[in-house]
Amino acid sequence: MKISDILSRSERPFPSIEIVPPLKGISKEELIASIAPFMDFHPPYINVTCHRDEVEYRPEADGSYTRHTVRRRISETAVCAVIQARFDTEVVPHLIGAGMTRERMESQLQDLRFMGIENVLALRGDCLAGEKRFTPEPGGYRYASELVEDIRRFESKQGSTFCIGVGAYPEKHFEAPNLEMDIQNLKRKVDAGADYIITQMFFDNAVFYAFRDKCRSAGINVPIIPGLKPLSTARQVEALPEAFSLDIPLALASEMRAHADDKEACYTIGTRWCAAQCADLLRHEVPAVHFYTMGRADNIVTILKECF
Repeated sequence: MKISDILSRSERPFPSIEIVPPLKGISKEELIASIAPFMDFHPPYINVTCHRDEVEYRPEADGSYTRHTVRRRISETAVCAVIQARFDTEVVPHLIGAGMTRERMESQLQDLRFMGIENVLALRGDCLAGEKRFTPEPGGYRYASELVEDIRRFESKQGSTFCIGVGAYPEKHFEAPNLEMDIQNLKRKVDAGADYIITQMFFDNAVFYAFRDKCRSAGINVPIIPGLKPLSTARQVEALPEAFSLDIPLALASEMRAHADDKEACYTIGTRWCAAQCADLLRHEVPAVHFYTMGRADNIVTILKECF
């Protein structure tokens, strides 16, 4: 079932989860065991992230270096296949334009269509490590809106359709000069054919509500699903803003730092804050709440028990 249909038919907000494909070496049974705790809450779909292939330069005997592409994780397509076979839920693989040509993307779409997958999340993707500015692959994608357009063109040739989700940034993408221009870019993705939006994590619900209002004023009328992640360590107070260009409220940051030497206390503080966020979002009529699990289940399960 398409996510757009799930959203339109659901009588109450629901949780969805996002998992990261495991590093190579994990067994299929271990992957299933890591997902199983979430299934008691009947998420109608599971997002599976996609990591851009890494690049390594290896020394050769003559003193030169050769460039090698390295993939350290199981592919999102393989993970989707395992979830489909084991659980009664939809899968939403992430498609990233970074490092992809249009020909390779069409092959990936063919694979997903063959697997009976109807939903994708279309993202531009990140820079390579060491890149100052994003550089698209020759014959590839500079913007996520171009990827959305390409998926719709693929459908017109194949006679089938995908439900397309896209990402958004309540505190703006770090490359955007301001939030208003970032929302214009988001509207381009919606106008290109996106069916719904999932936001980057945030820790202040007022930021999300203001962002949602600005989107509606800009003519973006598709469902906007908030994305949440509980803090679990004091180190994340510095690491997450650096990695994702977001703010952490002073009250939360101060409390985490005050208990920096107590791992269990930090875990509880982050879980409690996220649960309060989730409960407040549900009171403000969001269609769903999306959880970034980052390979952890316990804190998310605690929040799901409290809120759903």
